[in-house]
This record gives sequence, structure tokens and C-alpha cells, in this order.
Amino acid sequence: MILHSRNRRLRSSQSIRDLMRETTLTTDDFMLPLFITEGNNIKEEISSMPGIYRQSLDLTLKEIKELWSLGIKAVNLYVKVSDNLKDNTGKEAWNKEGLMQQAIKAIKDTVPEMIVMPDVALDPYSIYGHDGIVKEGKIINDETVDALVKMSLSHAEAGADFVAPSDMMDGRVSAIRKALEENHFHDVGIMSYTAKYASSYYGPFRDALDSAPGFGDKKTYQMDYCNSKEAINEALKDINEGADIIMVKPGLPYLDIVSKLNELVDVPISVYQVSGEYSMIKAAVNQGWLDNNKVIIESLSCIKRAGASLITTYFAKEAARILNS
Repeated sequence: MILHSRNRRLRSSQSIRDLMRETTLTTDDFMLPLFITEGNNIKEEISSMPGIYRQSLDLTLKEIKELWSLGIKAVNLYVKVSDNLKDNTGKEAWNKEGLMQQAIKAIKDTVPEMIVMPDVALDPYSIYGHDGIVKEGKIINDETVDALVKMSLSHAEAGADFVAPSDMMDGRVSAIRKALEENHFHDVGIMSYTAKYASSYYGPFRDALDSAPGFGDKKTYQMDYCNSKEAINEALKDINEGADIIMVKPGLPYLDIVSKLNELVDVPISVYQVSGEYSMIKAAVNQGWLDNNKVIIESLSCIKRAGASLITTYFAKEAARILNS
């Protein structure tokens, strides 16, 4: 055969493959979610997420130093709230002396350059485990937005670099941006969970924070996983309302959404490789069915290839060690 074009020429050696590589993964691409609990010297492994822990703040600060040394420059914070602090208003969420506010201050004091993005949603603070205030069995939008604004301002006051509303209430980005501007937090950004789907992949995360809904489900505010045009609509609205970064969640099963948004919008896109994705990969690795290091790097590279500027992943530390080695 005489072929004028042989695509395999560009795959014939590792050196050529490296030269031709379109997507390069680095530690700058990662944000690690951290689960923080009350107390001291506490480290509790989450049974459904092998290798991931709820830690007290003192141990969290040690981990922050380790993350920075690995080249990880951003963390996404979640707190496990005591049952006695939960109610239907979520008022503990904007307690200036609350665990989240303490954590933000302590992390910024420990490693000032670390980018801190605390989660903004009421489910860890709710007696019902929902992301909003409940009235007559329904999640109320506008009163919830008022609560999210208070929560966001408290995070900004504590020193957060970005607030990260993950609730999927209508109008919350606009309300938060307005409040931040009016209170002179001009430099505090918003990473909006723009396309957060009502997914079955969140189970292990809810184990971590004891935040499963106490009744019903979250389908009246999280998105139907059968829809993609809806994600575009949500993204355009969030950007117009002042979102600096938009997020797609979950990750690997939703890369078509990431790719579509990447073609349509100019703001950075964050992708959350969620707890269920992490746990499935770890389960297969533990059975000897997959190579741990190879599948971690492949999965993260695919997310970046689809258009992610930032990947929120529980593999961040492992991936950093792999890349650094």
C-alpha cells in the first residue's frame, strides 16, 4: 500500500506522543474537597470513600501545608455540623464563630496563598437534609436565597477567596453578588454550581456529612440528568448574574455538558469528580481490576480534555504525587 497519510506516525514513540499531546494535566488543575469536623486530633475514615477522612481543624491545617507542598493551590470546604446545631433556618451557617468560619480563617492564616472556596448550601445545617428552607413539605426558594446571602457574607468576612453556592436555587448568584458588592467584598469571587444534576453518584458524600434528605429527594432544585439545554440556560443566567466560575457536577458521566459549555461560554469551567466516581474507581482498584495510578490520571485528563479549567476531585493528592514523581 502507498499511503500519503499515516496517522500512526504521530503515535510511533513515547517522545512523539508527548510532543503531540493536546491535553496536559498538572497540579494547577486540582481542587481538593475537605471534610471538617468538631474536636481535636480527630480523623475518621468515611467507610464508603476509602482513604478519605473527616478531620478536626488541627489535622486539617497540617493537611493544608502538605497540599501546598504538593502543588495543590485550592480547597473546597465542607463541615459536619452537630445535630444540636441543625434547624430549618440554617442559622448556624452564618455564625461568625461557626466551624466553617473558623476553618476559613485558620487556613488563610496557615497558608495565605491557598485558595479557599467554602460550600454555600443549607443541607449540612438542615434538620431535613435539604439545601433550602422547608415549608409545608416544599423547599422555598426566595427565603433560602436570603439565608445563602447571609452565609456567603460570613464566609467573605472570614477570608474566603470564593464562595461556592451549590444549592441550585433560582437567583442566588445575583443576590450573592449584590450583597458582596454592597459590603465591599469586591474581590471575593463566586464559583456557581451551575449544572448540578440530581445524581445517584452523591451517596458517599452524604455519608460524609450526614446530609441525605430526610424526606423526598432533591429533584425540584437539582437538574434532571436527561437534560442538556437546561444546563446551557442555567450557565448563561449564572454568568449574567455575576458568576466568575461555573461548575458541572458530576464529572465523567457529564462530559458532554462540559464540552458544550466550553464551546459556548468564556468563563472558566470547574468540574466536580464526585464521591460516587471516586468510590467506584477505588472499589475496582481494590479488586485488582484497574491500575490505580493509570486510571486516576486518565479520568482526570479526560475531564480536562472536555474543557475543565479546574477539577474538584478526591484524587487530588494522589494525582499530585503521581505527577510529581
